[in-house]
Amino acid sequence: MLNQNIHPTAIVSEKVKMGNDVKIGPYSIIEGNITIGDGSIIEGHTFLKGNLTIGKNNHIYQFCSIGDFPQDITYKGEDTYIEIGDNNIIREYVSIHRGTTKEDHVTKVGNNNFLMGHVHVAHDVKIANRCRLVNSVNLAGHVRVGEGVTIGGGTYISQFVSVGRGSYIGGASAIDRDIPVFCTAYGNRAKLKGINIIGLRRQSYAKEVITEVVDFFRTMEASALSPGSFIKHEEFMKEFDQNEIIKEMIDNIKTSEVGIAPFAS
Repeated sequence: MLNQNIHPTAIVSEKVKMGNDVKIGPYSIIEGNITIGDGSIIEGHTFLKGNLTIGKNNHIYQFCSIGDFPQDITYKGEDTYIEIGDNNIIREYVSIHRGTTKEDHVTKVGNNNFLMGHVHVAHDVKIANRCRLVNSVNLAGHVRVGEGVTIGGGTYISQFVSVGRGSYIGGASAIDRDIPVFCTAYGNRAKLKGINIIGLRRQSYAKEVITEVVDFFRTMEASALSPGSFIKHEEFMKEFDQNEIIKEMIDNIKTSEVGIAPFAS
């Protein structure tokens, strides 16, 4: 028999599927097509609803709302979803809304993330793994957050913006343009400040690789050209064509649909 600890005041629908060692706190409401993986803890006064999959060993704190309708006026009650991976910490008053039919119908949070108090994750957002979203971060619809990103408290990110892996966003920023991989950015509206050297070191990139990334960023920053125009000049690219981080950064610039954040003056 599964070892489950469900508080007698909690309301749990018969449709809900729970793994072993799941804990449900007092006055929580869990209703809908929901799966909760082994070892997950749902603290009291939490509301989970809709089509929702929660992986193993997640800790969801009190007063969270996960799975409600998207804040999108075109949504007409279609079957859409939320997928949450393993080992996430989701603190008080976090809200995560299900996807819409405009993409793949899914809002997704990966593994080993830390969403601090009052974070909002809107419809169709995709958060990768090992991200840190500090208190009161707000992600609008269709935002993409790459692996290992840290976003400072009180930051707002506009719809369809992508934040590249390994990036660091300063607190109280407002972001309406894409942030390439391993960049630091801050401000309202956010501007690119430099390279997240600490993040690169933590991922064990060689010193010479990091130096090349910094040199590339500074060369692009010093140019009179926009990032999109800069990368079209082969004479600027030859020196850096063997660096995988730089290749990824160039790809971010090439494929950006909303444009890259400007450089800080």
